[in-house]
Amino acid sequence: MKIIGTGRANPAKIVTNAMLEEFLDTSDEWIRERTGMTERHVISSEKLEDLATEAALKAIENAGVTPADIDYIICSNVVNEYITPGLSCIIQGAIGAKCACVDVNAACSGFIYALDMADDRIKSGKAKTILVVAAEEPTRMVDWKDRSICVLFGDGAGAAVVTEGDALIGSRLTTVSKTECLHYVRTLEPTPYITKEEEAKPMYMNGREVFKTAVLSSSRDIRTLLDEAGLQPADIKYYILHQANMRIIEAICGQLKLDMSHFPTNVAHYGNTSSASVAILLDELNRDGKLQKGDKLVLSAFGAGFTTGACIIEWTK
Repeated sequence: MKIIGTGRANPAKIVTNAMLEEFLDTSDEWIRERTGMTERHVISSEKLEDLATEAALKAIENAGVTPADIDYIICSNVVNEYITPGLSCIIQGAIGAKCACVDVNAACSGFIYALDMADDRIKSGKAKTILVVAAEEPTRMVDWKDRSICVLFGDGAGAAVVTEGDALIGSRLTTVSKTECLHYVRTLEPTPYITKEEEAKPMYMNGREVFKTAVLSSSRDIRTLLDEAGLQPADIKYYILHQANMRIIEAICGQLKLDMSHFPTNVAHYGNTSSASVAILLDELNRDGKLQKGDKLVLSAFGAGFTTGACIIEWTK
């Protein structure tokens, strides 16, 4: 496959660190020092499906195709107000496409998992032009009284259109079942027969364990792909990492013995937007004219599960 278009959409509401100081025992300095974040976009009046649709339509326009050309939609999403139908089905109707679609939940790694799935479907001959959307609202999963977690997240959507090509140099997906370090649990509707104990809980995160696992897993995935492709770390123009935390990004940069010029970031202004973060950053680089034909890019993400995903692509647009 190759990527021929990108798009993004973010909520209008911008929540600064100073605004969080009004109701949390925290400070701008404390947040910036530990996360690198100064603000984040947070859903207020918007619906996630509307942000997803906006990102999708921008990607389709950027690709120079029409919704009628899309023959498959894959949407990465952890949670939204709809349990069913899937968010991909809602996007399909909103953009006027006529194709099969599916949702995938690989947490923050979901955009890369979806790209890998799109490549497989194109290789099989079952699709030619695929819309991949990552739309997330993690600010609805956290306890807004918990200063250690709620300051980390923002909401948003990113999208890419992919079609037949040979730009995917390599990809790697891994999962290790470690639910204890990061999870979010909701109760379902009661029945007359439920006797088990159930309790809804906001997102739980063991920060130290997530940091360690993220840095080691992402570094391992990237090194493995580079070795398989016969490339050196410096051969990659940009490492487009999941924007979870500036410290994590800097640690991965150190593991690869590169300088930060290879690691574009937007975490300061968007926060952690889960699987949408890589897609949003990719669109920023694309629209800012920072990607040139022939550039080699690494996409890498990590999330609850514990899932990791990475790929090397050549920019062909």
